[in-house]
Amino acid sequence: MALRKYFHLGYIFVIMTAVMTLGLTQCQSNADNSTIRTASPPARIKPAAVDQSAFSLKTAIAQVARQNIPAVVHIDVVQRREISNPMTPFGNDPFFHFFFNGPQMPRKFKQELKGLGTGMLIDDQGHILTNNHVVGGATEINVLLADGKSFPAKLVGTDPKTDLAVIQISTDEKLPSMTFGDSDKMEVGDWVVAIGHPRGLDQTVTQGIVSAKHRRGVLDPSTYQDYLQTDAAINPGNSGGPLINLDGQVIGVNAAIATQSGGFEGIGFAIPSNMAVHVARALIDHGKVIRGWLGVSIHDPSSKDIKSLHLKNNKGALVADVVPDSPAAKAGLKKDDLVTLYKGRKIDDAATLQSSVGDTPVGEKADMTILRDGKSEELTVTIGNLEDAMHKIAASLQDRFGVVVRPLTADESGKYGLETGRGVAISKLDQDGLLAKAGFEKDDVIVNINNIPVEGVDGFVSLAKSLPPHQQALIKALDHRTGRSGYVQVTIG
Repeated sequence: MALRKYFHLGYIFVIMTAVMTLGLTQCQSNADNSTIRTASPPARIKPAAVDQSAFSLKTAIAQVARQNIPAVVHIDVVQRREISNPMTPFGNDPFFHFFFNGPQMPRKFKQELKGLGTGMLIDDQGHILTNNHVVGGATEINVLLADGKSFPAKLVGTDPKTDLAVIQISTDEKLPSMTFGDSDKMEVGDWVVAIGHPRGLDQTVTQGIVSAKHRRGVLDPSTYQDYLQTDAAINPGNSGGPLINLDGQVIGVNAAIATQSGGFEGIGFAIPSNMAVHVARALIDHGKVIRGWLGVSIHDPSSKDIKSLHLKNNKGALVADVVPDSPAAKAGLKKDDLVTLYKGRKIDDAATLQSSVGDTPVGEKADMTILRDGKSEELTVTIGNLEDAMHKIAASLQDRFGVVVRPLTADESGKYGLETGRGVAISKLDQDGLLAKAGFEKDDVIVNINNIPVEGVDGFVSLAKSLPPHQQALIKALDHRTGRSGYVQVTIG
């Protein structure tokens, strides 16, 4: 049976030339104090402007396209980086030159990647929402408006965990902007319209329905992604474009497709607008997303859990472990507690609780309803800061792995050809520790563990904590000296 493959929708071209050295320039995050215009719920940015009295299914799609195309933009990106020459170990060997009389091999290659995607103007200050995989790591970003005018863009911020990013153009002209709706109110079967630039074909409009909601683990189960599924035709180049309801409101950001051929096969995924607005606002205000932290390991209740804990069904988030001195521990949460409500919202599974906690402002008090020993109880937790907590926990893993890790710099991500936020570098190494004995050095990069990508420091912490003792783990790493990758097998202590 053929394997189903998932593809991001960014369209990328690669050009490579051999050079000896290269100075790599990265886009800088430069958030300002502007805010996205908001309106009364359920709209998150501003109210829709569709004349409902004139609504007709015969003309609805044309009306949605006419209203929104001016605010949909074409994004061209260039990423320049240097990579190590895989032939260097042989090319620089004097015996190689003696026998083959070959020329001196360059130690580095200059690589230029060109890509394209879609974005949407979200305010009159030139902020554009798109996908992280479209603009993350780009050294040059250019935006083409629907009226044919072109502008250079700067990177405001990216959030790899949701695959969202915000860029900004500067112009004195009055810019159109999109209207955002409430993605939670979308139902399976609702009509939707996609606008974008598939394979460079500008202002392409397609239509379909919402095929499913809450598709998780599509690309990476450790992220906060929670997709709407649609059968509206989207292809490479549609990344970052809007998925719109028939009221003309954006209810999703097109991000990925499931395909065997590389083209659209009826299964597309869009990031819900409610999540996108929250992330966009955080990126504009802070340049990054500050997420809340509860301090628990959670999972969906299994059939075994239902039987042993006398649960009624598999709904809820079951606590597998509580981090000592965490917000959860201080609130009295315990192992085998089942979280059923969080801030009044029904919790059907672990992913819902993870997303809800992540969206909660740091320092806010949140009420939870749990099921413990068959009885319902109420708890109040003060939400912590995920980033701070992950750094502390990462340091605590030093005894187990003999390392302290850090995020990669922008230069390092470009050097190794990694997406922004992917991988961690070793900042401190215990020479008697597990990884030092396996051959790791300071500044080496850990890319994945057991074939699961490492998404920054918190991703490394989550994966490392999940590894059972006395079991083997396969680590993919990059040598910081040469940039070459390899796999190292270690036995966890």
